[in-house]
Amino acid sequence: MSEKTDKILVPAILAPAGNEVSFLAAVAAGADAVYCGLKQFSARMEAKNFTFEELADLTRLAHDKGIKVNVAINSLLKPDELESAGRALDQLQRQVEPDALIIQDLSLVQLAKQTGFSGELHLSTLANVSFPAALKLVREELGVDRVIVPRELNIDEVKALASACPEGLDLEMFVHGALCYGVSGRCYWSSFLGGKSGLRGRCVQPCRRLYAQKNQSARFFSCRDLSLDVLVKTLLTIPRVRAWKIEGRKKGPHYVYYTVKAYQNLRDLGHDPQTRAARKKAALELLGYALGRPGTHYHFLPQRVQNPIKLDEQTASGLLMGKVKGTEKNPYFSPRDEILPGDVLRLGFEDEPWHHIYRVRKFVPSRGRMYIKLFSRTRPRNGTPIFLVDRREKVLEQLLTALEEELKPIRQLRITPSDFRVRLPARSGKRALGMTLHVFRGLDVQKMRGSEGIWLSAESQERVPRAFVPGLWWWISPVLWPAEEKKWISLIGKVCKAGARNFVLNAPWQIALFPVRKGLNFWAGPFCNISNALAVNALVSLGFSGIIASPELGHDDYLLLARHSPLPLGIVVSGNWPLCISRIVSENLKTEQEFISPKGERGWVIQYGSDYWVYPNWKLDIKNQKTDLQIAGYSLFVHLIEPLPGGLVLKKRPGMWNWDLGLE
Repeated sequence: MSEKTDKILVPAILAPAGNEVSFLAAVAAGADAVYCGLKQFSARMEAKNFTFEELADLTRLAHDKGIKVNVAINSLLKPDELESAGRALDQLQRQVEPDALIIQDLSLVQLAKQTGFSGELHLSTLANVSFPAALKLVREELGVDRVIVPRELNIDEVKALASACPEGLDLEMFVHGALCYGVSGRCYWSSFLGGKSGLRGRCVQPCRRLYAQKNQSARFFSCRDLSLDVLVKTLLTIPRVRAWKIEGRKKGPHYVYYTVKAYQNLRDLGHDPQTRAARKKAALELLGYALGRPGTHYHFLPQRVQNPIKLDEQTASGLLMGKVKGTEKNPYFSPRDEILPGDVLRLGFEDEPWHHIYRVRKFVPSRGRMYIKLFSRTRPRNGTPIFLVDRREKVLEQLLTALEEELKPIRQLRITPSDFRVRLPARSGKRALGMTLHVFRGLDVQKMRGSEGIWLSAESQERVPRAFVPGLWWWISPVLWPAEEKKWISLIGKVCKAGARNFVLNAPWQIALFPVRKGLNFWAGPFCNISNALAVNALVSLGFSGIIASPELGHDDYLLLARHSPLPLGIVVSGNWPLCISRIVSENLKTEQEFISPKGERGWVIQYGSDYWVYPNWKLDIKNQKTDLQIAGYSLFVHLIEPLPGGLVLKKRPGMWNWDLGLE
């Protein structure tokens, strides 16, 4: 939070840093806080990130200037990573002293206690705390100090969360930067197609690719960047929003410096009309040249929702500067703006394997001609777009050089190894369930096979005969929005009154929707992304009876999890698992019709409630591993059964997900 102005009304501006020079750019811009990650356990592993030594030096520099440093250890942790994560946290606590940790995995709550971490705990947007009732639980039960709210929320929904904040908890909001197509913490696309999990910072962005449906080929899932720009003034009226967060840990210093400066101008407009107008104009000019994608207000204004997918606009990162012209032997382009020595250009889109990064060596005026010399057999076709992805202006270079000089005398600390040993919970002795659960959207009582699960909805609650209610396992949606909270509390109350006793919650905080918990059987569902024994242990105190493990894990991970889990374990062994869940769909993409990826992978989109579920055209299937899982101690085996769109036939292909690959 800003120490320079009113602590209640003026939010801190939180700048991203994926490497040292971007960190220094944030300091040069006068950011109130910087967030960054380590070389491991970060949800932006594509960024260079920091060693402990680098981070210790930079944190001392930032603290000397009154700037806070928040460290993101916001990755999903595998069972064998708990000790190394604990050692990292121990080293941070003893020798770096960051102001806060940004976390998604609940094991970090336990590790913070074990290591004696004294900073704040900030719950990442990946944790998907998206409805008001959750806030009291995460504060009082888990000791969280701040919740970073999902980017999909509008201003009224943010106000609803702010009104529900208990004492000691505040909110942080993204105001600028890249948007994911999937809801925060509910995207498995990259992992399902090759083991590179977005929940572990390794997303390869399959949503940015070209897809085809019928006779149209387009980037149906590629979003523009979030840019709240002039709309952020409304956030100044919400005192519980204590930080404005700028996304971009993979961005260069140019982007970091100018986006921070822009949002400073927008935050500090002042009261004089002329000053306000000048600062607003300057901010918009800075954002227009920050080298990002075209901007969108997204859902921020509920009365004027903007779909961030526009097929007539490019959504590649960087500022479009022109397109390739000329012959194959002498390609060139005429830039829309001047090109400076040291500028970094990208030829083509990121998802095209032949794209090139090109560093400029000499000045090229606007509308001049720059010939492209590439040391590769691949030559760009005419019309290939060229983007400016980084820039080093002289003024910014001077500021960075001055800070590098200030950093030199600080570079003395050397990090000593940690001897931290993680304390794992005792393994649960309860293994007697031995049950198979088929989970449906709707229920045909004529086809019931014993133990059944059903997704709770107004329709399913009304259609299920009362006699079947007590024996069913009622599944709660993985995504709940603020305006839906009362509806869910009402639905839950009705099925409980009818005798429902078994519930699968797909976010741990959904247990807050139950005013009475006594006599109920709560299991954490697979969308809770539980992947290690300490995360399971965090759910024990919340009242859970068992957990269904994250479906992203590999064979060794599942077996190791079973060795130390303090609760009974379940697992999804077959069925239709979504690539992601989204709040949006392209106006040009037909739901319940097949689309095709460049590699021939097929899928479809279907709407459930207010959200859109994207499914691949093949099933998750590890049924043949059931014996190994039973021996390990798994006792609940789940089959997810989805209705298929008319005319769609599933492809027969292995659905092992990361069983053999292992989760990266």
